[in-house]
Amino acid sequence: MLGALGTSRASSQGGPPGQATIPTKIAPWVLEHTATGQQAEFLVVLADQADLSGAAALPIKSEKGRYVHDALWNESQATQGPILQLLRERGLEHQSFYIVNAILVKGGREIAEMLAARPDVARVEGNPQIRNLLPQPGPAADAASQPGAPETIEPGINYTHAPSVWALGFTGQNIVVASADTGVRWTHNALKPHYRGWDGVTGNHDFNWHDSIHSGGGVCGPNSPQPCDDFFHGSHTTGTAIGADGGANQIGMAPGAKWIGCRNMDQGVGTPARYIECMEFFLAPYPVGGNPNQGDPTKAPDITINSWGCPTSEGCSVNTLQSAVEAQAAAGIMMVVAAGNSGSSCSTVTDPPSFYAASYTVGALNTGTDTIAFFSSRGPATVDGSGRIKPDITAPGTSTRSASNSSDNAYTFADGTSMATPHIAGAMALLWSAIPSLQNQIDASKTALNNAAVHVTSTQCGAAGPPNNVFGWGRVDILAAVSGGTPTPTPTATPTATPTATPGSILLRGQGKKLGGINTSRLKWRGATSANVDVYRNGNVIVTTPNDGLYDDSTGTTGQQSFLYKVCEAGTQTCSNSVTVNFGP
Repeated sequence: MLGALGTSRASSQGGPPGQATIPTKIAPWVLEHTATGQQAEFLVVLADQADLSGAAALPIKSEKGRYVHDALWNESQATQGPILQLLRERGLEHQSFYIVNAILVKGGREIAEMLAARPDVARVEGNPQIRNLLPQPGPAADAASQPGAPETIEPGINYTHAPSVWALGFTGQNIVVASADTGVRWTHNALKPHYRGWDGVTGNHDFNWHDSIHSGGGVCGPNSPQPCDDFFHGSHTTGTAIGADGGANQIGMAPGAKWIGCRNMDQGVGTPARYIECMEFFLAPYPVGGNPNQGDPTKAPDITINSWGCPTSEGCSVNTLQSAVEAQAAAGIMMVVAAGNSGSSCSTVTDPPSFYAASYTVGALNTGTDTIAFFSSRGPATVDGSGRIKPDITAPGTSTRSASNSSDNAYTFADGTSMATPHIAGAMALLWSAIPSLQNQIDASKTALNNAAVHVTSTQCGAAGPPNNVFGWGRVDILAAVSGGTPTPTPTATPTATPTATPGSILLRGQGKKLGGINTSRLKWRGATSANVDVYRNGNVIVTTPNDGLYDDSTGTTGQQSFLYKVCEAGTQTCSNSVTVNFGP
């Protein structure tokens, strides 16, 4: 949590002022949110960052993890002291990080300028609250009352050929997968048996769970001492990676793997600091209620699921999270990341950490086919100027049935690259359990999955590949990767370019903002073909507007509210999915 409560006016000190360089060191978001006397949270990134290159030569994860942890920790301890002392003297709220050599500070413009003027500070970046446009759950029900009998093995799991790998004796055993998400309902029947903190009799959450939500937190509250999911999303993604209830609900890719978790979103709302805090916990987990100086890198997970983003359009700086992602890779932790749901245009892989080279980025297929889901974000990555091909690989991501958070026997369906991502995390767990020599060898493991993928060509966003900027290297085929053979053909596979949207395939996303203190919902949609669309709020048409894909609804309300939206072809019942937009107090 932020410590040392208090405020103070600061005088300019701490090194030569360097006024000419101060504005270039402060992110625009910080300048905007500290105008007219406002206070804001910002990350003070130090100029000195640890050199982790020596980890590459170390052969096993325990050695890599210890080297990376110690290098980062020692660098932060050696360089942050003067700034921390200054912040304590002024009674300013702050939180120190070491996975990125940075300090989260709450202060005004004078504080930001004072810190930016220091020669030991590289830049001052914002800590905006990011409302992730997470997939909404479909109808939820207990397994016993789910419409139709669920398949013993979910279609997406079958399509990756994971069951054939299980038949070889490899189910992800000895591999730990971590969830960075809205939390996890740890007592769920399909999740509890696979939790590293459950021994069959009692739960031990030390080193297995951390909550980076220190206020609010919805139904879980803040600082939850045990795994808890305030939305559904984290339980769902964890289930797709490792879930199974021992009966008719085989929802996961690697049921022999274990999971741990860290909540990095408050009902879908994340911040760079929350994301960094969870990545730091995964690098070296520590006890519930403890702190990073108790971190034990030998308890780090092997793979992390990251179905979240930090949009630059909302104030995230391009490279705030990059060194944390690279630190996990250097420590032998495979960070699997959703490409995002901003397709179908090119260069829509735009939100950190999806476009980083160190991220293993996942696009979404229409489950059961080798066609790309129209919402799946495409490359090339241009936001950082790299032109990097993204995504890296694709997996099933529509109509995915997995665990939900409403009860221990609840399941629901969801669509998104969020759903594709844990298919790849689970596939990596299978690969590492089958081929131990690849464990925690990040580049070699990516190459193994990429080369074994069912290559699907597309020229929509550049060269046909593989890889290309729609499918990456193609659809994951974990049996081919494990057996070292050629990709396993699937009769229903139909390689094609992006399907043309038809009426009834309208995708709606919503995001809440405060404009002039008023709760305002920004709605974005694609797939509608009529000249105008009807916008529904809470079941009533509020406006008929041109079909330009964007509408801002000023609700006229303030404070804590929730609104349910859909858009329809004007005058018809050809409608989008429903989206809930929540506003805090």
